[in-house]
Amino acid sequence: MAKPQPKRKSPKSKMPTAASQRYTAKNISVLKGLEPVRRRPAMYIGGVDSNGLHHLVWEILDNSIDEVINGYATVVEVTLEKDSQRIEISDNGRGIPVDKHRETKKPALETILTTLHAGGKFDQGNYIHSGGLHGVGSSVVNALSSELVAVVRRDGFEYQQKFRRGKPTTTLKKTKKARGSGTTIRFTPDTEIFDRVKFDAARLREVLESRAYLHGGLRIVFRDLTSGKTHTFKYDQGIREYLKKVVAERGRAPTQDFVFYLERSDEPRTEVALLWTDETAEHVRSYANGVRTSEGGTHELGLKAGVVRAVRGYMESHDLQPKGLTVAAEDVREGLIAILSVYLLKPQFQGQTKNRLNNPEMSTQVGNTVASALERFFNQNPSIASSVVGRAVLAARARAASRAAVAEVTRKTAVSHRLNLPGKLADCESTRPEGSELFIVEGDSAGGTAKQGRNRKTQAILPLRGKVLNTEQAGLSKVVANKELADLLSVLGCGMAKSFDMGKLRYHKIIILTDADSDGHHIATLLLTFFYRYLNPLVRAGFVYLGMPPLYRIARGKETTWAWDDAEKDRLLSESNGGASERDITRFKGLGEMNPEQLRQTTMDPATRTLLRVVIVDDLETDKVVNDLMGKDSSARYRFVMESASEADDVDV
Repeated sequence: MAKPQPKRKSPKSKMPTAASQRYTAKNISVLKGLEPVRRRPAMYIGGVDSNGLHHLVWEILDNSIDEVINGYATVVEVTLEKDSQRIEISDNGRGIPVDKHRETKKPALETILTTLHAGGKFDQGNYIHSGGLHGVGSSVVNALSSELVAVVRRDGFEYQQKFRRGKPTTTLKKTKKARGSGTTIRFTPDTEIFDRVKFDAARLREVLESRAYLHGGLRIVFRDLTSGKTHTFKYDQGIREYLKKVVAERGRAPTQDFVFYLERSDEPRTEVALLWTDETAEHVRSYANGVRTSEGGTHELGLKAGVVRAVRGYMESHDLQPKGLTVAAEDVREGLIAILSVYLLKPQFQGQTKNRLNNPEMSTQVGNTVASALERFFNQNPSIASSVVGRAVLAARARAASRAAVAEVTRKTAVSHRLNLPGKLADCESTRPEGSELFIVEGDSAGGTAKQGRNRKTQAILPLRGKVLNTEQAGLSKVVANKELADLLSVLGCGMAKSFDMGKLRYHKIIILTDADSDGHHIATLLLTFFYRYLNPLVRAGFVYLGMPPLYRIARGKETTWAWDDAEKDRLLSESNGGASERDITRFKGLGEMNPEQLRQTTMDPATRTLLRVVIVDDLETDKVVNDLMGKDSSARYRFVMESASEADDVDV
């Protein structure tokens, strides 16, 4: 996925005035209540983009899941309203307390929803295991919502209280008699805080399904009123079923007909399901107290170390170590897919968004548990063990061959000087990677225009000939032998694979600049595939961009506007006073048809251009899309074309 890079103006330096130098206690602000949350929401939810918006749901959902983890709830229901802007989460747990808090003299429900660091997770007797630690989740959601309604069922009655932007608009009211117990939170995120308030039904469905897998026996009901569909998730086999689903989604075949499953009931509670597939990457989904730790942490490190120790231990005890070959840890884990779930009494998450677990003891505890159990499993199943060891040895041999092949390319790369660079490269004068940009353009014609329109001091131009190699279908030997890609690697200077060195990268902005037509999009896709598969760290570091050249020039007298697609052209014409007949409309077939000044003004000048930064939002989904659209299996592409045919108004030929 890509997001626009904001245009920035150079700040003007100002000399401090006498008034600004008077820095006293009057200049110190003290924020009260939930005001810090509204002033600095990113501190609590990571940002105000789509990720931050959905984080509100995860906070309330985690509270319901905590009731499940501790044996008080069995059902969680989530309802997305038709406008996609309001959501309701309900459980059949104990219900938030409604009696008055001894310190605040307010109902406990109101205290929890209006006070930071107030909740039942601090007292160990209330929750043995919990994903919520800081007592800020519910209050943060309340602070960032234009409306929040809390409904509690307990002690034979139903209670309700309403809030707006973190402040109560009603008192706690006993509304009616009710059976059972539980909590319902219904909220609408505040449009004053978030860039765009619209929940993604598919994203909600995926997360809710994963939570049902994670907690075997839990029933989660998702009512998607935007589509009128209701989904019910309940998986008695828990993460074992989840593992099979993940393997199927990645489109890989298991190399062994087994699933290793481990469940440890004492502290820390640990549950693991893993197997090996035929892919070259490893994939681990880890959770701590029911919270997805997307950035891993000490428990995930322990799992990986335990797997390696188990395989190496089996190899040593059965004398299976091949002579003259080193089987590295990554060779053992190549193709590994695992689901890890741990529960611990005092989890230490990195930040409020809980993306990473930091408890130092978890690495040793999980590692020892996995290593001993997996090696014991191998000794009881020698045929499975031999298959796993054989796969690791093959991976080690392939890695050694890969290093040799890559060395042929990296020996030719310019890493600390400008010698032996491709002759077609028009390099920039600057030697500072932080301020240097590389434009990758298609063809000599576009390259000539770009060279004339560039800023020679900071912008380099590399023309490529035609469509580059589809690296998703080609082997490594073909990739390193391809002249266009070899030239690109030489220009970048950072190498690839095992020889990759970010410190030797010569440009910190790598801009793919192709024609605004179907051929240009195809070339950009081929280049993105290469960057994703072989130069992935550059994408993750935010160094790869897509240029946005216009497709149309619309002129009327001295007035000129630009349109990047047909829809924008039609909009500009409809908004203008004169009709299309009074306009001079030019459709550019390629960058080479633009004069250097036009290309500079619309596409290359940092002050006026628009760039799209390439980012990876979901590793699993990105891997699947790249494999489906660019891989050897044509049936996946056929399905995509047929399913998307109705969305295409015409075909650009």
